[in-house]
Amino acid sequence: MAHQPQPTPQQQSSSSSSAASSSSSFSQVFIPQTAAAGGLLITQPPQSSTSFFKIAPSQPITFAWNMTSVLVTPTHLTVSAVCENGNTYAVGPTDGIIPGTASSVVWDLYAYQTNNPAKPLAQGMYTLNIWDDRGPGAPRRGGYLQQNSALQFALYTPQPYTPLASGWTCDACSGAMSIAAHPAFVSLFVTFFIIFFSGFHLLRSSARSTSA
Repeated sequence: MAHQPQPTPQQQSSSSSSAASSSSSFSQVFIPQTAAAGGLLITQPPQSSTSFFKIAPSQPITFAWNMTSVLVTPTHLTVSAVCENGNTYAVGPTDGIIPGTASSVVWDLYAYQTNNPAKPLAQGMYTLNIWDDRGPGAPRRGGYLQQNSALQFALYTPQPYTPLASGWTCDACSGAMSIAAHPAFVSLFVTFFIIFFSGFHLLRSSARSTSA
């Protein structure tokens, strides 16, 4: 009986690698050539109108979404808010990086404002950006999540209450009083008054003439 040569350690390693490669290839997701690019459908806040959120204690924002046509689950998602002044802010408690399977993120605006005095949140309009681990601006690819920048919202800082005794004034009221006291407004009012009563006097005189 012929002696069969035993495989060397290098051959065993190569064989194991080939088997592992073959096994991993079967675990990969099959993406049809006709597959559409994956997307996000924002469910909260509603996109029918612009939502306004105040930067105040105990006023966190919840952003929520549903994934559509995503065949390759992202390793992670990056969520950021871009202000109209050009500044970009990480959304959420983990510097904007959340699990790829997440369907929502909570952003505590007041906590962010407190922890980032060097780059505070500005009052104005914001655009929410969400992308996968391929990075921002990745090309469209069937089955992979496409970056979403569809949601716009606004942030504002509420003004503290000031009682009348502390010197509160109504700017709108002061403006109206200034207009009323303007010389042009007074002149116009006097002119209208004279025209009205002159016309009234002429009507009375005409009525008396007719009756006579």
